[in-house]
Amino acid sequence: MNRIFCSIIIVLSIVSCSSIKKHNEHLDDLISEKKLKSDTDFIYKKLQDLHPKLYWYITKEKLDFKFDSLKSTINKPMTSFDFYKKITPVICEVRQGHMFVVPSIKQYSKKETASIIKRGDGPLSQFDFEVFNNKLYVVKNKSNNKTIQVGSEVVSIDGQNVSILINDYKKNFTSDGFNQSFKNNFLGQRFSTLYSLNNDIKDSLKYDFSFKNELKSIVIKRQIIDSTGIKKSKIVFTREQKKAIAKKKDIFGYEAKNKKYMRNLKFIEKDSSIAIMKIQGFKEGDSKEFYKQSFQKIKKYNTQTLIIDLRNNGGGRLNEISNLYTYLSDKDFKFIEKSQVTRKASLLYADYYKGGGVGGKILKTIFAPFYYPIMYFSVHKIGDNYYSYTNSKVKKVNADSFSGKVYVLINGGSFSASSIISSNLKGSKRALFVGEETGGAYNGTVAGRMPLIEMPHSKINVRMGLMACIPTYKTDVEGHGIMPDKEIIPTLEDRIKDNDPELNWVLQDLKANNTDVSKN
Repeated sequence: MNRIFCSIIIVLSIVSCSSIKKHNEHLDDLISEKKLKSDTDFIYKKLQDLHPKLYWYITKEKLDFKFDSLKSTINKPMTSFDFYKKITPVICEVRQGHMFVVPSIKQYSKKETASIIKRGDGPLSQFDFEVFNNKLYVVKNKSNNKTIQVGSEVVSIDGQNVSILINDYKKNFTSDGFNQSFKNNFLGQRFSTLYSLNNDIKDSLKYDFSFKNELKSIVIKRQIIDSTGIKKSKIVFTREQKKAIAKKKDIFGYEAKNKKYMRNLKFIEKDSSIAIMKIQGFKEGDSKEFYKQSFQKIKKYNTQTLIIDLRNNGGGRLNEISNLYTYLSDKDFKFIEKSQVTRKASLLYADYYKGGGVGGKILKTIFAPFYYPIMYFSVHKIGDNYYSYTNSKVKKVNADSFSGKVYVLINGGSFSASSIISSNLKGSKRALFVGEETGGAYNGTVAGRMPLIEMPHSKINVRMGLMACIPTYKTDVEGHGIMPDKEIIPTLEDRIKDNDPELNWVLQDLKANNTDVSKN
């Protein structure tokens, strides 16, 4: 049996390497007008077949016209990437933030990928960026070159004007509805990704930085980053220590790629009267245990105020936010509406085989006869529409639920699941919101299962949601996020001084309301 299993892996690996080589050889091939128009019709038909809220923010007539107009401009052969730049803005007219168009770019084998990783962090990932007034700034310098100051403007990269790049990249993605806070946040947070999609992976880049009216050019090379400059000795852990570390990583949701925990809880007063729960994403690890332990501590310490930090939380699992809400609601509740899909078989298009490597795909193949019937029969017809019942049943408040004052910190990076739980907290008047309009829409989004649909000829992929996730509470204002009760938008100066204006305002507000708050 082991021999058969190993043979399958070897064969699949050879096929994979061969397909990568073939793919890369044809990246610059010209594709005929007929095939490009065929791809246009193909993806629009898929959107109509699978997207449950295709005309939420644009009428069918207008979207039909935009796709027809696109086809009329295809009057000569072009490369897949040139076609990507033409079709992406049209697809983005749907205005669904989970929808993302991925160009056909150079692929790398596992060996090549491992070699890149071994050589260290790329020249883009050595910085954290933010966009202020349509300009890109360094807000964290992780490189070994410490002469680059936080607050430095990135004027150009390899001779390309960054302001022009930003305007160009804005056409390559969309937000939920008419929201702009998500776009500004995404441009900074994902600039490295957007740049790499358009320029391939680089081992070195020439940056032109501007700081205090001084312009300087610096070449940043791929390298292993040592933030301390101190040679680290290898620490040997006992078996019990290893178990404790593994358990902490699981409960707090350790993300190995970025070396950070998804969830954290801390008390900032001597009497533990104020707790800050920072959630960077609703994913990774045993979230149930984290919330169970956290709210038991909050109850034990008689905490009066809970500050939930959802800034730059891009979302994640519906099950997790539904469970978290059981600790925050003051009554039994229905978290979201039944999730609308386009038809009985919609969820069969989900990316079941995504991730997991060759071995994982073999196991998924074994369990596929069970998975697909479950997905099919989880959808029910009500009237003329089809729905999945995920998290739509009434839930009870947890015995350890928190009844004190709740503040929620939000910004344009608060998206998807973090916006859905914010909709319910806002609608139920359970929390006071501080910061910036959320990136995700108040009235829900289209996400859940999100397959990549590949166009046959150009090999461009479009990620689209299959399920309309609609919170219980809604607003009459369509196409915008949860608005803060107190708007605070950080400035570049805040980043330079490492100042947290949103959190500082909350602490001052508590102090003004006769809450004994010591300086944080």
